[in-house]
Amino acid sequence: MEKKKVLIVTQEMEPYTALSEISRIARKLPQYIQEKGFEIRVLMPRFGTINERRHRLHEVVRLSGMNIIVDDDDFPLIIKVASLPGARLQVYFLDNDDFFKRKSVFEDAKGKPFDDNADRSVFFCKGVLETVKKFGWAPDIIHCHGWMTSLVPLYLKTAYKNEPIFQNSKTVYSLYDNSLEKTFGDDFFDKASINNLEPEDLEAYKSGKNINLHAGAITFSDAVITGSEKLSKATAKLIEETDKPVLEYKGEEEYLAAYLEFFNSLLEQEVE
Repeated sequence: MEKKKVLIVTQEMEPYTALSEISRIARKLPQYIQEKGFEIRVLMPRFGTINERRHRLHEVVRLSGMNIIVDDDDFPLIIKVASLPGARLQVYFLDNDDFFKRKSVFEDAKGKPFDDNADRSVFFCKGVLETVKKFGWAPDIIHCHGWMTSLVPLYLKTAYKNEPIFQNSKTVYSLYDNSLEKTFGDDFFDKASINNLEPEDLEAYKSGKNINLHAGAITFSDAVITGSEKLSKATAKLIEETDKPVLEYKGEEEYLAAYLEFFNSLLEQEVE
């Protein structure tokens, strides 16, 4: 029987980024579900805080060399890979000097979010899907972690909906109580409108006059996981109102088994 394939798309992951809810789950989950018989690939940004020598990153030449268009500019996409310590698992890193060379993740030394975080998110999300196409590897489940991945569900249901490699993919969005869209400019919808999309195609990412990344991601996902124990009232309301399958927050002792069961339930729906 062919192994089911799970793609983990995450903005953070131990030991490559600082300890956080996302980085901890993104480290433990891939190894756990791989040990349960799934085939796993992990994609994340190659932030400038990641020490390439210490973590033994090296470029994957056959995957590199693409250009990703963001706001009418071309940005080269470099793919690097490393073996995850303590696991038989490889992590792929999406790199670009314009977006990821700086020595901090989302904010400068004074705690001010970077002005180009929206551009970085668009680059990363489109780069993820182009990289998977180049893998020639059709994921059964695409599991997105964090606001930086929030455009992946949209792109899969719109710009990439006719790509054969994604035809049977179920998208799961893990929602955490963190997001930086308040710092995004009004041009976000133009920048995120890739591959002949129009800004109107991103209406689900609007909340009144504001941007709401979680709302859009939930709209275009097939299922949702509550990744944070405490959510803002507005974010909790999004989960309450959705008709998508939802896995409520699970603590440290039970989330791995619960996520696996949730994945299996989604795969069983596919078979029915």
